[in-house]
Amino acid sequence: MRLLRAALVVVSILATGAATAAPTVIPLWPEGVPGFKADAPPESRIDGRFTNVHHATLTLYAPTPEKSTGAAFIVAPGGGYVRVTDGANDARWLVEHGITAFVLKYRLNNYGHPAPLQDVLRAMRTVRSRAAEFGIREDRIGVLGASAGGHLAACAATLWESPLGKTGHELDGVSARPNLAALVYPVVTMEDPFVHSGSRRALLGGNPAPEDIELLSIEKQVRRDSPPFFIVATMADRSVPVENSLRLYQALRNAGVPAELHAYSAGSHWNSLDPQYGPTAKWRDRFEEWLRFQQWLRFQQWLKTD
Repeated sequence: MRLLRAALVVVSILATGAATAAPTVIPLWPEGVPGFKADAPPESRIDGRFTNVHHATLTLYAPTPEKSTGAAFIVAPGGGYVRVTDGANDARWLVEHGITAFVLKYRLNNYGHPAPLQDVLRAMRTVRSRAAEFGIREDRIGVLGASAGGHLAACAATLWESPLGKTGHELDGVSARPNLAALVYPVVTMEDPFVHSGSRRALLGGNPAPEDIELLSIEKQVRRDSPPFFIVATMADRSVPVENSLRLYQALRNAGVPAELHAYSAGSHWNSLDPQYGPTAKWRDRFEEWLRFQQWLRFQQWLKTD
């Protein structure tokens, strides 16, 4: 019981801090940013959007211990790899459902590939290595991403063993595989004709190498041991064609990976929760049902009591 009480105290402190003060911010590269560009423009934030990110971080949002399910998601917001939003809305929704959220602020076009991949895999390793501290389970850590953030989340769910995501740090020995992946109108392919050209240009430059296009076309990187996927897309999306999600779903099906695809007829790229879009606006209800099916919304006394 002493370990249980101690762990609950830690979670209570984290949750109280997140609720009553500025959320806790966790640096991902305290030993130094890989390939740091001292001469690049400084980071800026305008209207909740970050650009020129140099120092990747996780911002922690934690539920109260009484509500916690022991599950967590790393949230990768979108922005076409040229900016990244603060992700607070998704984080709050997760917290309301008893799930700890870690919002990832990742490096962008000022670094390009493989910096975002390094950041998301380091995020997974950081959270998993400190699971007890955060009051979560090591086997209940997912990724949630939208748009370009959906691409980055999908990278984590397929490329978690990539040597590009390792720097020689001891954390490289911690698994970076997510246990679930949830993608909302995600960028998936780097290939024409369905590529989101802005994301490809930001990530790979104007003349990308064929091997980089291959690697970051996630429909080609699906593994049989990839985690279960939940995907939301709309046929009316004029920014990221629905074929991105269709290709990924087909690849998951071919590999035997459990996956749900909710492809709606209406809904713009960024306003999928607008009530005017009817069923599309209810996609979070479907997400909640999926999480419940995965048994991630059920409180379980998983902490050691001896």
